[in-house]
Amino acid sequence: MQLDFHYYATYCAAFLAGYCHEDALQIAYSAQFADNCTRTFLARIQAPEAAATTQLTMEMADANLNKAGIADITRIWASFHFLPYDLYADVQRGNRDFRNKYRLICRNNGALVADTVNLAKGKTLQAVGVAMHVLADTWAHANFAGTPSMMMNDTNYHFYEYIQKNGEWTRRKVQFGLGSGENLEFGKYINTISTKTEKSIMSLGHGQAGHLPDYSCMRYVYMPSWGRYEEIYKDNPSDYWHAFCQMIYAMKYLHGEVETFELNHYDFEAAAPYEDEIKAIFEKRQLDDSADWKALGEKISGCEIEDFSTEKYVTEYTDAPSEAKNETFLGKYFQAATAHKIMVTEKIIASGNTLAGKSLDYVKKGRRIRIKFGLPGRRSDNENT
Repeated sequence: MQLDFHYYATYCAAFLAGYCHEDALQIAYSAQFADNCTRTFLARIQAPEAAATTQLTMEMADANLNKAGIADITRIWASFHFLPYDLYADVQRGNRDFRNKYRLICRNNGALVADTVNLAKGKTLQAVGVAMHVLADTWAHANFAGTPSMMMNDTNYHFYEYIQKNGEWTRRKVQFGLGSGENLEFGKYINTISTKTEKSIMSLGHGQAGHLPDYSCMRYVYMPSWGRYEEIYKDNPSDYWHAFCQMIYAMKYLHGEVETFELNHYDFEAAAPYEDEIKAIFEKRQLDDSADWKALGEKISGCEIEDFSTEKYVTEYTDAPSEAKNETFLGKYFQAATAHKIMVTEKIIASGNTLAGKSLDYVKKGRRIRIKFGLPGRRSDNENT
C-alpha cells in the first residue's frame, strides 16, 4: 500500500473507530511514517538506527547479502511490510532453506496480526499507527515474503490484469519493464530487474510484481514458483475493503470500544454509510487515490486533513534535550516501532527460523530501548554494545 491508504484511509478508519480528529491524524501519520523511517533519516536527526522501519534503495544496494545482512533486511521487511502468516506452516517439500522462506510468506489474518494489534493495546497513538500499517499491508502484500528470495517472490511471463472492456471483464497481459512512468491505460508498469540469483535484493517482497499490489484498483493473476506455478488471483478492491473494515474493528478495540480483538472480524457496519464512496475509490483506475480519500476524510470528520510531511515532527525531536526525546512524537514512534520489531523478530527466532538471525540481544536502560541489531558491521552511537 502507499500514502493514499496508509495516511488518508487510515485517518478515515481511525475517526470512524471513535478517535478525535487530532488523534486520528497522529495515528495516520504514524501509519504512513513506517514507509519513511529509514536509517538515512534516523542518522540525520541522530536517532536510534534500530528503529528503522524501511530501507531506501541505496541502503539496500549497499547491503551485504551474507547471513547478517539477510537477517537485517528480513527484520525490517517481515516486521513492518510482509508480516508472516504462519511461522509453523507444515511444508511437505523442499529443504530447510525453502521451508524457512515459505514460512515468511505474508497473508492476512495470521496469528502475528493478533499479536501486532494486542501489542499496541494501552500504548501510544504511534503504536496504534504502526499496528495499522502492518495490518493493512498483510492484505496488499499477501503471497510475498519480506526476505530476498527468488523462490518466494519471483514472477514470470504469466502475469495478467483484469480490466473492463465494453462492460465485460477481460484479461490483459501485463507489460513489465524499466522506465520513469507507468500507464494504466496500456497496462505498462515498472518492476525490479528479473534475476536468477536466489538471494537478490531484486527479489525482495513484491518487487517483481512492481506496484500492482499497492494499487487498490488492480485485479490480477500470476503464478509464483512457491505455489508450484499454479495461478493465483488477487482482487485488490475486495482486499482493500476488508483491510479498511478490519482497521476500524481493530482500532475500536484499541480505543476501548470493543473488549477483544479476534481475527477475521470486520466492522462493515461503521463503514456502511460511506461504503459506496469507498468502493468507488477502490475501483477508480488511477495510481494515487490520495485526493479522493482526503475529500472523503474531510467529509466524514468535518475537519481539514493536512498533507503528510516527513519533517513535521523533526524539529520537536532534534530540539529536545536527550532526557526528553522519548516524550516527543518521534521518540514515541521510535519506541513503538522498536517494540514491534522486537516482538516479530523474537517470534521468528522462536519458531526455529534463522532468516531473522539466531538471537536477539537487547536491554532496556531507563526509558530508552537500546538494541544490538543495527546495520551489520556498523556501530550506531545509539546502540548498546
